[in-house]
Amino acid sequence: MKKMMTYAMAGLLTMASAGVMAAGDPVAGKAKYSGTCVSCHGAAGISNIPMYPNLAGQKEQYLVTALKGYQNGTRTDATMKAMAAGLSETDINNIAAYLASLSCK
Repeated sequence: MKKMMTYAMAGLLTMASAGVMAAGDPVAGKAKYSGTCVSCHGAAGISNIPMYPNLAGQKEQYLVTALKGYQNGTRTDATMKAMAAGLSETDINNIAAYLASLSCK
């Protein structure tokens, strides 16, 4: 239990220190997401490929933190690092807002 609390606190501190306060535009996010993200994560954020996660309905700040993590190397996945590399902070906020607005069902 103590270990789980430590991980939870570390996650919160990471988000706070990353300055994660997303306020993206879901319409702009949909346009950016539709470019390359749909091939793995599905048009509505629900993947048809079991190895790729569903992103629809995820919390906006979580998605921002994840994408920034791929950019800065705190999350390691070669494909996602390449996909996130060209995203601006505005792009990330917009994509996160779009995915957070979707239903996960």
